[in-house]
Amino acid sequence: MGNAGNITGWITFFIGLYAVAAGLGEFRRPGFWAKMVGEFRESHALQFLTGLVTLTVGATIYLVNPWNPGDLLSILITVLGAWILIEGVLILAFGDWFLQFARKLMGASNRLWAGLSIVIGLGAIFAALVRLQMA
Repeated sequence: MGNAGNITGWITFFIGLYAVAAGLGEFRRPGFWAKMVGEFRESHALQFLTGLVTLTVGATIYLVNPWNPGDLLSILITVLGAWILIEGVLILAFGDWFLQFARKLMGASNRLWAGLSIVIGLGAIFAALVRLQMA
């Protein structure tokens, strides 16, 4: 259970779990991410709900994670929360443009992005477990 002493570790763990699961999902069903972005581009309701959820998750991470200037992981998680919040705002305000940019960014190299997602996720899980052992 999270408390003020280990909340950064738990947030990092769940972000890592998300990244690994998303990467594995793309490897299991190649083209899943591209199809998902295509479906988002076609549905204004999905754009709105995705933007709202993304904004809420980002704001929650930003507000809940303790800011500690001497702790690199705390800084990274707080900045990540702010970025997720901004991403939600961009999806709400400019969903069509933002998703077109995302589609171009992904391009045909989804396996590369999926592999990178898994590696980053495993790194985050490792960092989280180290942090939680210390707490």
